[in-house]
Amino acid sequence: MTPMPTNPLHIGQRNIKTALTACLCAFVYFLIDRNPTFACIGVIFGMGSDMTNSKLHGGNRFFGTLIGGLLGMVLFRFYIIFYPEGGLHPFLLVPLFIGTVLLILFCQWFHWVGAVQPGGVVLCIILFNTPVETYISYSLNRIVDTGIGVLLALLVNALLPRERLENWLSVFHRKKVSD
Repeated sequence: MTPMPTNPLHIGQRNIKTALTACLCAFVYFLIDRNPTFACIGVIFGMGSDMTNSKLHGGNRFFGTLIGGLLGMVLFRFYIIFYPEGGLHPFLLVPLFIGTVLLILFCQWFHWVGAVQPGGVVLCIILFNTPVETYISYSLNRIVDTGIGVLLALLVNALLPRERLENWLSVFHRKKVSD
């Protein structure tokens, strides 16, 4: 375990990897003319201090988005049977209650309890803030974009683990000192 620096405000390797990966992700999304917001959020959630940490937090984000998105689609479809125009109506409390209970149960069942919070966010966005005509595409886009962001964070973390970066930095530092 690395000791905490005396000055807690510092730009470290994880900070740089996270920022560079988010920028790389956004750049790719700009090239394909797509909004990078949720993919970049996936990157930021998925970039941990090591691969184990990245898998845990990125997995929480992706699995939560997947379950919350799928539940949101099913429950919103149920809601628009009764209120085809959508909009905010107190009847949304029923799918919200059912969705929250199911989300927590699924996360417990799959042993991803850390996925409850991101899943709940997606569920609430779909139920309360998504137009009737776009709830399916919105949900699927959130799942795909989050998955891409998390995968990109895992890829960068696998290619540039802390040990490799520390070796490169020490070689660079030794070369700089000897010059």
